[in-house]
Amino acid sequence: MKAVTPPTLAADPLTSLYLDHQAWLLDWLRRKTRNVHHAQDLTQDTFCRLLSISPQELRNLRQPRALLVTTASRLLIDHSRRKALETAYLAELEALSSHAHAPSTEARVQTLELLGLLARMLDGLPDKPRRAFLLCRFDGMDYAQIAEELDVSKSMVKQYIAKVMVHCYTLVHGTAN
Repeated sequence: MKAVTPPTLAADPLTSLYLDHQAWLLDWLRRKTRNVHHAQDLTQDTFCRLLSISPQELRNLRQPRALLVTTASRLLIDHSRRKALETAYLAELEALSSHAHAPSTEARVQTLELLGLLARMLDGLPDKPRRAFLLCRFDGMDYAQIAEELDVSKSMVKQYIAKVMVHCYTLVHGTAN
């Protein structure tokens, strides 16, 4: 009887990309973040983002490190925006708590849950619509500035923002009508 050999892991282009570049990316992120644990998380998140790319596209990649750096850089930006949002919220909570009208513990927990829900909703979106929404809502950029930043048209930015709004509405209320 002939022995059946399992396909090698390297046959999968994402696995090959991971095996070839994971250590390099981790080192690059460690230098950027100066935090080993954060670098490990970002490395994992970077490769998770690549799951949405077809195996054929991954096989045809000419500069995999450029893709990895771009993806990881965007994750770093997203993280810093989330951190800024969290810091601003906590500062606001602190300011409110020093006044007589401080929110209750329950209100604080609900707000933190809503912020977590918003973060999870945005994580489920493609990169450009998510970035367009964040640039609009958190950085205060107008559609023309966002279009320039993302290298797309203003009408595409409008479509991205609409897509995010529909996505969030659907997650909260069910199917959008």
